[in-house]
Amino acid sequence: MNWSIINITNGTSSFPGQCHRDTRIVHMVFPILYTVILFTGVTLNSLAIWAFFQIPSTSTFIVYLKNTLVSDFIMTLMLPLKILTDSGLAPWQLKAFVCRFSAVVFYETMYVSIVLLGLIAFDRFLKIVRPFGKFWVQNVIAAQILSGLVWLFFFVLSLPNMILSDKKATPLSVKKCVSLKNQLGLKWHEAVNYICQLIFWTVLILMLLFYAIITKKVYKSYIKTQKKEIKRKQRTNGKVFIIVAVFFICFAPYHFSRVPYTLTQINNKIDCKVQNLLFIAKESTLWLATTNICMDPLIYIILCRSFAEKAFCVKMKKIRSTFRENPTNALDTGISI
Repeated sequence: MNWSIINITNGTSSFPGQCHRDTRIVHMVFPILYTVILFTGVTLNSLAIWAFFQIPSTSTFIVYLKNTLVSDFIMTLMLPLKILTDSGLAPWQLKAFVCRFSAVVFYETMYVSIVLLGLIAFDRFLKIVRPFGKFWVQNVIAAQILSGLVWLFFFVLSLPNMILSDKKATPLSVKKCVSLKNQLGLKWHEAVNYICQLIFWTVLILMLLFYAIITKKVYKSYIKTQKKEIKRKQRTNGKVFIIVAVFFICFAPYHFSRVPYTLTQINNKIDCKVQNLLFIAKESTLWLATTNICMDPLIYIILCRSFAEKAFCVKMKKIRSTFRENPTNALDTGISI
């Protein structure tokens, strides 16, 4: 679960005889792109933290959203270290810390978000398909327990990746993060990659199943009636598709590209140009996966009325503050109090 096993000093493979990769463009462009995500993510998630801090956990949906917010914020905190190491500005000691700890935490929280989005989709599925039913998973305490189990599972899964990266760090060895792992650590690292792939594809398949059923139900209700109340309900039900949209945009491309990229690491007979293209695709889709920390607030705003109301209150307070400080300018700009 490391960001890269490529020698980022000279942009080539760390192993002699393998395909040489010119990664200079990648390591010049992506630190800038990650910086954009960093500032956007800090702004949006800080607002979300403020809003959710004032919203009680009275529903399973709010519980899952709050846990997703925590995972997004932790991912955001890991970005400055990634930006420094990718740009080559960080000392090799910091690169060792990234290999052993922060990169592992980054991926851990990413997969926590993936599973939580799956739970959110399942929660919305139950609310739409069985609006009057009450399953045990629709209980707030059950949602808190499930969220806690998700965090515990990925913590247990990730902790060995930190502990087993116990080889001595040197300026040369930190260029390839897996060089810090002992033999057991390499095997665990490989196993974790397979487990995470399985988790993603399982969540993806279940999510597609949920939304296929939701689509069928919404379509049937549309055919049966044209009443305004039903139309309003259909619009509300249709909003849940923002979840699957965020999931696909952020995570699906990374996991589609990760499989062929992993094959290039195992099979050296693959054409060098293909290897370079897949490497760029992997790095690009990893950046896209990171944009999840900026996309999730869309879910909060569109699906959570309480959050939208709190966020709107923040904006209104700023407008009122501007009006009190300088009412003339406020009126000139067309602000209505």
